[in-house]
Amino acid sequence: MPTSQRTLNRLFVLHSWAGIVTGLLMFIVCFSGAVVVFKNEIDLWANPSLAGLPRSEPPAPLDTVLAQLQARYPGATVETIALPDDVNPNYFAHVRERGAPASQRTKVALRSDTGAVVGPVDSQLGQYLRMLHVFLFFGPRWIVGFLGAAMLVLIGTGIVIHRKIIAELFTQRWGRSFRVMMSDLHKSAGIWGLGFHILIAATGAWLGLAPLFEQGTKYVMTSGAPAASAARKPPPTAEPAPMQSLDALYQSAQQAVPGLQARYVSLRRWGTTAAEASFTGALAGHLASTARVDMNAATGDAKKTLDPRTAGFWSLVNGLMEPLHFGDFGGLALKWLYFILGMTPAFLSISGTLIWLDSRQQRRREAQQQRAGVQGGLRA
Repeated sequence: MPTSQRTLNRLFVLHSWAGIVTGLLMFIVCFSGAVVVFKNEIDLWANPSLAGLPRSEPPAPLDTVLAQLQARYPGATVETIALPDDVNPNYFAHVRERGAPASQRTKVALRSDTGAVVGPVDSQLGQYLRMLHVFLFFGPRWIVGFLGAAMLVLIGTGIVIHRKIIAELFTQRWGRSFRVMMSDLHKSAGIWGLGFHILIAATGAWLGLAPLFEQGTKYVMTSGAPAASAARKPPPTAEPAPMQSLDALYQSAQQAVPGLQARYVSLRRWGTTAAEASFTGALAGHLASTARVDMNAATGDAKKTLDPRTAGFWSLVNGLMEPLHFGDFGGLALKWLYFILGMTPAFLSISGTLIWLDSRQQRRREAQQQRAGVQGGLRA
């Protein structure tokens, strides 16, 4: 059944205003998202001294890395250790030094062959770009998730408005007015990148909004049972205790989740009976990127595991969202593809705004001409 002209006009208004209201933030998020696929490469480019360090296979033991950090920063808290990957040949660690504010961390680079501390990282440009894309630096992630939902609205209304999609694939009228040329470019970019735009919008909306819905669901489900929270026992007092080998803990984590390739190791309450070491990373031969094992660092027992392969359908879907959104699972060629296609929604936000502004100016000029014609007729 063909869509009525009245419905098309309403969808056009919705499409226009959704683009105008979100245009600036959409451009920032899409542009930074296209660039951030090269986050690791950007960090190396911004720190050329690190790119020249040797790569070691296998890398130095985690115990050696931790010992080097504790020797270089006595009394500091080692919170996270990032293992070498396909791009970065080095270890990285986030350290909170003694006396530093709770929110201040020092990012430290270490050699992968010896575990020796190189020193604080000079630039974190890649991480800043990721923070801009994911959180707009300091905002909650649901704002970016909302932009993903808005992008889906723009895609849906755009598909209905431009019904002659196949015909418009190769339509570009270069010799016409600015608005016509820009409109053709806007349509072509939207059509050629349609599948990618749907993927990025859907995964972005999921990553930003799914945690919000999950928290809301938990609140609704537990709001009627206040006794449960009242009966919750306080955590036991943490006493000093010897720690298990970090490398042995990693081996136990790989036994708990076969195929785990840890990218990060997070340490909490290290040196006490309540110490934990969490290993987070990808799964060998699997796209899901949210595998994690929490180990009791004092006893060596696995406390909690997250394996998307066995955690149910929705957990598997959630584990696929981030690699599909950032394109970090297929090597350099896929990153370039994500970068090129990722620039198209940034262009769409600019071109759509320019088309809207030019259209308003055109209507304003036509209204002025009509008023001038009416006034001229009255004088005659």
